[in-house]
Amino acid sequence: MAKLKRLVDRNDNLIEIEVPVSDVELQERKELYEKLPPNRFATKFRSTLFRPVKTRLKGQEFVIQMNCCMSPYCSNFGLPQVKYDVKGKPQRYTLDSNSQKSRLYCNSALIELNTNNTLGCVNTTLSNWAIAEEIKRLEEINSVVPMETEYQFHRDDCEHQDKTPFNHRDSFRSRGKSTSNSPKYQCKFCSKITNVLPTNCQSTTYHQKRNDILPIFAELITNHVPVRRVVKILGIGSETYYHKLKWLYRRCLEFLERHEVKLKDTYLNELFINTDKMVYYLNNSKKKNAGSRYLENEDEKNFQTHVVVSSDILTRYVFRADVAYDWDITFTEINDQTQAFKDDHLHSFAQRFGHLKHSYSPQPPTQFDIQSEYEYKKEYAEFTKRADYVNGLHVNSTYTTIAHLWHIRQLLNVKEWRFVTDQDTSIISALMRVFSKEVRLSDLHHFICKIVDKRKSLSENMKVYGEARFDLKEWALALGIEEKNTFQIARLKLEHELKSHHFFEETNKEGKTFRKWAQNPITHPLPFKDTGWATVDVTTDVSSLESRELARLIQKTNNKSTDTFINQIRRGITILERPLVSSRGDGKSYIYSNSNPKYAQYAITILRTCYNFCTPYKAFKKDQKLTSAQRIGIADKVYDWKDIIYFR
Repeated sequence: MAKLKRLVDRNDNLIEIEVPVSDVELQERKELYEKLPPNRFATKFRSTLFRPVKTRLKGQEFVIQMNCCMSPYCSNFGLPQVKYDVKGKPQRYTLDSNSQKSRLYCNSALIELNTNNTLGCVNTTLSNWAIAEEIKRLEEINSVVPMETEYQFHRDDCEHQDKTPFNHRDSFRSRGKSTSNSPKYQCKFCSKITNVLPTNCQSTTYHQKRNDILPIFAELITNHVPVRRVVKILGIGSETYYHKLKWLYRRCLEFLERHEVKLKDTYLNELFINTDKMVYYLNNSKKKNAGSRYLENEDEKNFQTHVVVSSDILTRYVFRADVAYDWDITFTEINDQTQAFKDDHLHSFAQRFGHLKHSYSPQPPTQFDIQSEYEYKKEYAEFTKRADYVNGLHVNSTYTTIAHLWHIRQLLNVKEWRFVTDQDTSIISALMRVFSKEVRLSDLHHFICKIVDKRKSLSENMKVYGEARFDLKEWALALGIEEKNTFQIARLKLEHELKSHHFFEETNKEGKTFRKWAQNPITHPLPFKDTGWATVDVTTDVSSLESRELARLIQKTNNKSTDTFINQIRRGITILERPLVSSRGDGKSYIYSNSNPKYAQYAITILRTCYNFCTPYKAFKKDQKLTSAQRIGIADKVYDWKDIIYFR
């Protein structure tokens, strides 16, 4: 019997992270904190840059170390730090920590030592510990665990304390069920009556009053009905609204847990994944008794918040959608971490909370600190001022994207990975760090798809599409090609162009010829009906692919799957819609924007479940209407809200 489940609490330790700082080093930090200036203190403990962090999830151990080269054409790509046993003891990477952001350089001097293609790449450093923390956060917010409770089936003076209804059913009488549909048992010896949590089969709506409105509630919140209107239509209070939103979110996670486990068992020979980010502005209202909301700075009110989305291009199945915001972190926790590990004097790549907007708590200046007392008080005031707003802190979107892709890598069983993104450096950086092994083995290729002109209207793009179709047929006629299918002609033209088009260029250095990314995109021979012409570039080495195979891959490249889901978010969820023009005409208004990213995550997950399992569509005119889950092979029917809520 399946037990009732609940959302994961931070105390559950779903993922165990091994602290990457030894007791000896921690004691050394405490001794040197007052004796060294901050820059020398940070230099002393910069070895954490390449120190791996061990994590354990579901019985498996993973090692997180993602500070490496991110250029696929460089021979150092994805490789760890190493010291060469030659004169001078040079290292694979050198660190420049003098700038505001620490940079990692591929040591170009090593080209004289071997024939490898070392390009002198510049890479951004990240905190491995912070990456592990973000991986843990995303696992926790997308998981549920069984409800466990300790029962007292006997009175204190009863002699049969070891007997329970689960192992000695004959020692108990059944006393029916409570008002919440939970079974009641009475001990035959001491007559104590105890309520037991029901199973999922016994009660799908445990502690839910008015559960009959849940399907209507789900339809309303995913069809652009504002919060106050939902409250009015259903006749509930605002607290009940958010309680039911959380309950429905948990139900969707339970439903996804049962079905998405099939993805791990489904072997996919090739998968096209489109990853993109949606940006919305958090309506960051002040808490009660935290000062007037009308006197706050506009920059503080409208924090830019990112949502990372990944979906299958061919089936439109949305694998994940994660908000880059940690709503469980507290300023007390950050302060305790800073005082214990001296994070305020460390580089960001050595900090546990290096992924957060406030990665450490400002501390009073030490004897050799270059920071004045006035500067400290100003920095501390900014730190504490953030506590006046909604709980939690924004997360650097690069860290969220890394954790997002890491979980997708664990979820899917794929032989050939094909990733499509726009030219977002944070997404590309995350992709190269997480899938470095697959890129080195040429099991993954990354495509950049960009729309040439976004200013054109739909009618203009339709006209361009019609003209392009005519030109393709003229081109085929001139070459004597009898193919009538426009898409096949487009592929043939693309194949013809790729014979003379290269996505890499060759350079000579120290008498050796090396390849590097040329940033030389190719134009799609057939524009899209709604967006017009698009260009495609490839950042990975595709020189081993034949032009025919490469043309097939490029023709499938597009951003439609994530664009479609993001449009559904904008049109379906009121709190995440596009900004409105203010009535006074003085700019954009975010009056309906979400004020707590936790509820944004809830609403997006609920919408994702409905989008994948309950929304059938036709891929082309003669196609059968199927849902994304049916197309990818983890569902055999179109589900509805009653199936999800009541587990039918």
